[in-house]
Amino acid sequence: MSHWPISPASEIGPRGGGLWTRWLERLERYFSDPARYDRVRSFALTRWMARRRTQQLMGVMTGFVQSQVLLLCVRMKLFELLAREPMDLGALARLLSYQEGPLRCVLESAVSLKLLRRDPSGLYTLGELAHPVLGHAGIRAMVEHNQLLYRDLADPEAFLRAGGKGHMAAYWPYAQEEGAQPAMQPEAQGQSAAYSELMDASQNFVIAEVLDSFAFDRHRCVLDIGCGKGRFASELAKRWPDLQLHVLDLPHVMSLTRQRLCEAGLAGRTSFHGRSFLGEPLPRGADLCTLIRVAHDHPDHVVQALFQQIYQALPAGGRLLLAEPMALAAQGAAQGAREADPYFHFYMLAMGQGRLRSVGELSAMLQKSGFSAVETVPTAMPIHAQILLASK
Repeated sequence: MSHWPISPASEIGPRGGGLWTRWLERLERYFSDPARYDRVRSFALTRWMARRRTQQLMGVMTGFVQSQVLLLCVRMKLFELLAREPMDLGALARLLSYQEGPLRCVLESAVSLKLLRRDPSGLYTLGELAHPVLGHAGIRAMVEHNQLLYRDLADPEAFLRAGGKGHMAAYWPYAQEEGAQPAMQPEAQGQSAAYSELMDASQNFVIAEVLDSFAFDRHRCVLDIGCGKGRFASELAKRWPDLQLHVLDLPHVMSLTRQRLCEAGLAGRTSFHGRSFLGEPLPRGADLCTLIRVAHDHPDHVVQALFQQIYQALPAGGRLLLAEPMALAAQGAAQGAREADPYFHFYMLAMGQGRLRSVGELSAMLQKSGFSAVETVPTAMPIHAQILLASK
């Protein structure tokens, strides 16, 4: 006579978590027991579970290799080549000066990842996931940029013991200043300019989520803090032509912002503030402040101080709009979406000071700063950005 694998509640695992959590944990242990694997794998009612877990774990184990296949496709400009015409292995090997054997590994791996397709005649062409990479320069820029993160994670234990300091942190020199305005040397200014270029190129997806999700016409003046090269401010001004703008970032970044907004004919509607966002009161006059991919770059005490500065700068009835990636697993997101969380957790750690926060954590920090109400604004693609709206 077979027995149900769950013991009475008094025998279920450690005391942490509720009864349901401990019940699930015991069930998972039962079905993952190597001694039972053959039965779980062969039994019709449990085969799906064994297959799914194996596929999920294989995806975790091979994730780094998959990212390197994508990097190779970008660096070899495979997508650009195959967008012009399909090619077979021999033609690509001659054109790219690679041996056919190693190149076949790249091509067939790309096919398995839906980056490429191979037809029955052996011709390779673009796969469904190649088109967004080919069409968005920001994706290609981030694929290249991620190599700094992967270099830091080559020895993940040493990386953690070093507190997350490495190549990525060195790439963003003003992240080390904890919000103070740094006196940068020319080399550091060049690095921060390069980072501003990267963030500008990769910001389109976040900008689209914000502009499509919130009606800015209910406000008259927006202060964009940490504006970078001004891409968000520029797109915002184009869509809502009655808005007045204040933009604020470090002086060497603000020169790039001023150039873009002047070229767009927006100088007459814009006040430029080239300084740090901490250390002195923020500019007054705006009834909406925006933080677009800013808070997650900084430690808690800096973010808390920034929220308080914004609260003080806003008039009664003013609001703060915060948009950035937030922890999806904490919200019970589906598996395909929450897989972004590990990337952002380690990316922020590697940057030096910031971290990926949940909606609940950010809401609590905003309320601690004095904001009376915090609400979420739904977005079409939460994996790109989620939006919190705090009211004074």
